[in-house]
Amino acid sequence: MAKKVVVIGNFDGVHRGHRDLLSRAVTDAGAHGVDATVLTFHPHPAVVLGRPLPPVLTPLPRKIALIEALGAKVHVEPFTLSFAGESPEEFCRSLLVGVLDASQVYVGYNFRFGKGREGDLTTLSALGDKLGFSVSVHARVGDAGGPWSSTRAREAIARGDVKEAALVLDKPHALTGVVQHGRALGRTIGFPTANLGNVEEMLPSNGVYAVNVDEMSGENVVKSLGGAVMNVGTRPTVTGGAAAPLAEVHLLEGTPDLYGKTIRVYLTHHIRAEQKFAGLEELKAQIAKDRDEAARLLST
Repeated sequence: MAKKVVVIGNFDGVHRGHRDLLSRAVTDAGAHGVDATVLTFHPHPAVVLGRPLPPVLTPLPRKIALIEALGAKVHVEPFTLSFAGESPEEFCRSLLVGVLDASQVYVGYNFRFGKGREGDLTTLSALGDKLGFSVSVHARVGDAGGPWSSTRAREAIARGDVKEAALVLDKPHALTGVVQHGRALGRTIGFPTANLGNVEEMLPSNGVYAVNVDEMSGENVVKSLGGAVMNVGTRPTVTGGAAAPLAEVHLLEGTPDLYGKTIRVYLTHHIRAEQKFAGLEELKAQIAKDRDEAARLLST
């Protein structure tokens, strides 16, 4: 088995910081004629350990696709209670050396590992000396707004700041879902919508957004569906605001039959916050304005 450069992390979002780390590892691996392999874990450790799960930026299939596009392979290690109970040395000996045959290991500046997170960078370096791999620590990178991080991206999305999220992620935040039947209210007022179900990614704050839309087959784009205006929220005008947040997408050009199909929506602009209107006519007039604003924003 050929030696490998191994990069360890969760990589949710595959943001600018991740990309900087992966670029360095892939370049290093290429210079030595070996593979760069990302070691990540599924399910998220928080799920197994009973801690709150951070909102998801990139579900596993999309994460893998984004990493592979950067030139690295991906090894997904099942995260179990048994695995969580391994000592730092067991983790390094059995997985990094035994399975992945690591010659060099890249980690972030705050990396912890092993049972109870007892292993730190000093532990990893010492085990590398013992077991035959070197360790490279990736320093924190960012801009004047702070480090590039999944937390920073989530905070931006939570407040509807999709421009800031795109800056951190180096791409628009995306929602992927299967189009489901709804109440068809949009169609009756002249603005048919595709209602997204089974969305794993973090929803932005309730409001109206300009988006671009692709029809998907797995991680492959079937075709571009063009621009759209998307409402995320509880539809207070027609439901009183009691429902769980829903993402509804109105395509700017054409209304193809998308029921049962998977689409991916890329959030590019925040238009306004969610509002409650006096009635359907006032809602209809505002949707028309939102549609025009989305078309203007997407054309610039």
